[in-house]
Amino acid sequence: MDIELIGVITQPTTIAIGRGIRELDHLTRAYGAGRWRKRKGMATVRLPNGSLCRAEVHWYEAHGIGRKEMKVKRVVEDRG
Repeated sequence: MDIELIGVITQPTTIAIGRGIRELDHLTRAYGAGRWRKRKGMATVRLPNGSLCRAEVHWYEAHGIGRKEMKVKRVVEDRG
């Protein structure tokens, strides 16, 4: 799902690090070696249909590589 992040991610939390990530081999092949973390947080996002909503988002990140594969896990509040 292509989403646009509006503002900042609040309440960022690490879910898994390194070998605890099921997709670690895929991340390393696609983006390179790094200390990969799976993270989650709350953010305002614009969905592909143009609506704004507050949602729980999950993504992967590694130092020097940045955020990759951000996705909406659940919509908390629809803002139209």
